[in-house]
Amino acid sequence: MTAPGGEDGDAGGSDAPGTNAGGACPTGKDTTAARAARATRRERAPLATVLTANAVSITGNSLTLIGVPWFALDTTGSPGKAGVVAFCAALPVLVSAIAGGPVVDRIGRRRVSIASDLVCALALAAIPLLHRAGLLEFWTLCALMAVNGLFHAPGEMARHVLVPDLARRAGTSLPRAASLYDAVARGARMTGAAVAGLLVAFMGSDTVLVLDAATFGVSALLVAAGLRGVPAAEPVRNGPRLSPARYRADLREGYAYLFRARLLLGITVMVMVTNGLNQSWSAVLLPLHAREELGGPATQGLLVSAFGGCALVGALLYGAIGQRFPRRAVFTAGFLLGGAPPYLVAALTGTTAPLLVTLAAAGFGVGVLNPILTTVMYEQVPDALRSRVMGASTAGVLLTTPLGGLAAGFLVERAGLTATLLGIGGLYFLATLSPLLFPAWRGMDAPPPERRAEDGATAAGPPVSSAEPSPPDPVPGPSGRTPRR
Repeated sequence: MTAPGGEDGDAGGSDAPGTNAGGACPTGKDTTAARAARATRRERAPLATVLTANAVSITGNSLTLIGVPWFALDTTGSPGKAGVVAFCAALPVLVSAIAGGPVVDRIGRRRVSIASDLVCALALAAIPLLHRAGLLEFWTLCALMAVNGLFHAPGEMARHVLVPDLARRAGTSLPRAASLYDAVARGARMTGAAVAGLLVAFMGSDTVLVLDAATFGVSALLVAAGLRGVPAAEPVRNGPRLSPARYRADLREGYAYLFRARLLLGITVMVMVTNGLNQSWSAVLLPLHAREELGGPATQGLLVSAFGGCALVGALLYGAIGQRFPRRAVFTAGFLLGGAPPYLVAALTGTTAPLLVTLAAAGFGVGVLNPILTTVMYEQVPDALRSRVMGASTAGVLLTTPLGGLAAGFLVERAGLTATLLGIGGLYFLATLSPLLFPAWRGMDAPPPERRAEDGATAAGPPVSSAEPSPPDPVPGPSGRTPRR
């Protein structure tokens, strides 16, 4: 056989012309090892690209998370109007998640990610530019945030659904890849929050939005260059032509699968509730508490960074040793630690130190959640349905997000900040008891469907056998049966 470059790679072949630095001729074994190392690097590069691009994009999201509420408070002075801006940003995210799953497959995950980041960059850059020109009205701010929300979710979902394929290509286990994906995202949120808090405090919230737009542009360039030619990132080309009927069928198939999978449905409902409560915290309650009690945006950036840093540690720790422990127990403990306590401590204290310690502990608990949820989703959903089912699940968990900031803003104006914090903290605690109360959650610790099949379990219903969108036949639950009671 002939090695790359025209040299004979067989043991009995002639020596390659030329020598190495020590004067010895390279051996066939050395050439094979070098080729293998290069091949390994090539196979790992797409996963590294997705992780890096997602880190840059999420850093921008963190800038938005702090920059936009402060920009709204600075320019309007009203918590209610800040809640309206949060509503306008969150509602289009829900709309795009509801309808976007089949589109991601048809257009291609790489193209969707690039287009999403570019549109978000333009929308965010327009806010400070129009403000400095004296042309930014309140409705314009709401409209630009709506555009950002509409295009943000499909890009993040496109990168997210690539992880299993790229993990297999890189030779990385699925739980480890999921933990790494979440750890990188947590680290990006921590960095973005720290930078945003300092920039808002010393340079103004409009500067944060300019930097935010730049991060989305960098993410688009990384994906454009790093995922070229990766099959999983390309559009579906061998399926039936896209039509309104086909689109509805693909969309219906994703939702049918989600509603038949009791564990996935339970996860979606619980996270739907907690996401709405989280939105009230990040969009209204924490910025307002920081402004009134803690000294301003720099303190908010410190708090969010501490939370993100400890969440990063939690995600990395779960990736290293988390597979040794029952998922349901770890998930419940993490949610109880990371859910209600920050609201209660913020309501009962007006100083930074207690809330900083509480958010650090909450971050550690929250850090284990996404690796578990992502692993369960990847294990339970067939590759052929991944974009559609994850799109349906994303739409579900975002269903209450538009109302979180809106409701919190008006509750604060009518009941006060302390009462609102206590009420939302109590709701959060009740929501986090779900894994302990409902039997479907026991399926979180069940073996994945492939393992059950190897153990001789039979699956009911037709298997998913093609990578292209399929007709909307009834789809069984992820294991072919209901989760164990």
